[in-house]
Amino acid sequence: MTEKVSGKPDQIYEWLRRAIVRLEMEPGAAISEKELCGRFEVSRTPVREALQRLAEEDLVDIHPHSGTWVSRISFALAEEGFVLRRALEVESVRKAAMVITDAGVSDLDGLIARMRQILREDRLADYLEVDDAFHAAIARISGYPRIWKFIGLAKVQLDRLRQLSAPVPGHLAEVTEQHVAIAQALARRNATQAELAMRIHLDSSFEVMAALYPGQQAMFAEAGKPDDIVRAG
Repeated sequence: MTEKVSGKPDQIYEWLRRAIVRLEMEPGAAISEKELCGRFEVSRTPVREALQRLAEEDLVDIHPHSGTWVSRISFALAEEGFVLRRALEVESVRKAAMVITDAGVSDLDGLIARMRQILREDRLADYLEVDDAFHAAIARISGYPRIWKFIGLAKVQLDRLRQLSAPVPGHLAEVTEQHVAIAQALARRNATQAELAMRIHLDSSFEVMAALYPGQQAMFAEAGKPDDIVRAG
């Protein structure tokens, strides 16, 4: 089946990025420009533009005269993304606790209900997007919506690690209850409790992700490996 995109590289980029982050395209998998051209009914130019953007995010590896592959997960970049995310979200949730309205509380409760439905239906691959919507809502409520934009740029490798951790038994159920604790603290307008709940949530989630690293070496880039990959520009 082809997907007409009117030659727009941004739409090809979004499709590829989503597939890579959701691990639908596995780390190390070859990417065929010819197949992408056929799928989207475009020339090679928009496909190459999309791939260059993904290379800038360390999501694909482009080797001259050899080919293009989905990059392996960088644990170092994932950890860096976690550190940046935690610092920004702690500030965001504290501010949100001071200004949240009843409508904001209702929005968060609605997102938690969607998370529970996803778990009941065992659609684990879809959980990450609703999880992100919950955290983005807190940033919006705080009055600092750009915080989530900056977090999104920093956490792309972390997102792949989050997706990898989704099937860990009980993990997403625990994550959901941690979201409940955050929402309840916000509903009480208690900034200290909201910050603590957010720290517990982010730290424990990353601990689960980090535990996957030793047993999934094929999915990860080699630490300290020289960069022989071509980037845009």
